[in-house]
Amino acid sequence: MDPIKNPYAPGAGQRPPELAGRDEQLAAFDVVLERIATGRPERSLVLTGLRGVGKTVLLNALRSAAVRRGWGTGKLEARPDQSLRRPLSSALHQAIRELGHPEPDQVAQVLGVIRAFAQRDSAPGTKLRDQWNPGIDAPAAIGRADSGDVEIDLVELFTDVGGLAADVGKGIAVFIDEMQDLGSADVSALCAACHEISQSGLPVIVVGAGLPHLPAVLSASKSYSERLFRYQRIDRLVREEADRALTAPAHDEGTAYEPGALEAMYAATGGYPYFVQAYGKAVWDVAPSSPITVRDVEVAAPEAETELALGFFGSRYERATPGEREYLRAMADAAVALAEDGVELDDIRSVSTADVAGVLGKKPQSLSPARDALLKKGLIYSGERGRITFTVPHFGRYLRDRG
Repeated sequence: MDPIKNPYAPGAGQRPPELAGRDEQLAAFDVVLERIATGRPERSLVLTGLRGVGKTVLLNALRSAAVRRGWGTGKLEARPDQSLRRPLSSALHQAIRELGHPEPDQVAQVLGVIRAFAQRDSAPGTKLRDQWNPGIDAPAAIGRADSGDVEIDLVELFTDVGGLAADVGKGIAVFIDEMQDLGSADVSALCAACHEISQSGLPVIVVGAGLPHLPAVLSASKSYSERLFRYQRIDRLVREEADRALTAPAHDEGTAYEPGALEAMYAATGGYPYFVQAYGKAVWDVAPSSPITVRDVEVAAPEAETELALGFFGSRYERATPGEREYLRAMADAAVALAEDGVELDDIRSVSTADVAGVLGKKPQSLSPARDALLKKGLIYSGERGRITFTVPHFGRYLRDRG
């Protein structure tokens, strides 16, 4: 079939032509926006899930929903080696621009607070002309959001930004991707600011997305974070929604799938949205005509797997050192050994650190450096004490296929 008309989009964070399986989250967010805009109490939102389940895509869709309601929005991606001040300042600057407040003096005052917040990230003694600022012309405010204590400063910043939004009966939404990579001080400050804003009733909301252990990161920072955020787990698609993700865009191009082909696609992808798009693209390119058959899926499978091995799995595998790769492979082997012994694995196929040590013939304590490094790199996570699993679905299968 014509590759130019191929409707599938297996790009990182790229919205697929059919955003299947997320209607519930989109509808719930519309309610949140309406409640906050009318002064009713509502919690900020945290999306969690494995790599490839579409958290970034959903985050962008939620942002679009806020924009359609006239909210000011900004987005940032957290990085483990970067303070929150600069990216958050840029995000809030954009949000203020989108808000369209009619009073320039009031806008300039809040922009000055944002600039003051950003410039506290500069090294002591940095000359004014060399200080970073998020493209704001207004002079930095003095005595507001510039104490140097990020928790105090962020509370003051959100308060001023929220007041500006309340003036025009709208809201501010800040979207944070890879939220688990925030530094501990920034996590604590963000929780404190969300807590203060929720108590004051100002129309500001934070929408974060991150790996499955993100709730534990937030809870370790502030005990009340369990009540501060609304947590939504983003998982793989059920069969019906996975079929819709494939058939709806194909139908728009005059193409259909045989029932057996859809069954084979679900078996290959496990319903993970990124895999659905990757396989959909590969199958479309090899299928000679409509309808797409089981044989087309079989022919396209090696190409799809190669693409995933290079772009999805391989890029992450290359980040690990030889010792860390040995640990990853041992995790995969431990899961297989347990299954062969009749041990029922949980949904995320987690294994104990003792099981991994057993495969390698070493003491668990000696493997702590490798495990901790993999945790920091976001290649594995711990859902409960003493147990670990991959952040990437099907990663164990990829490792074993490497030989």
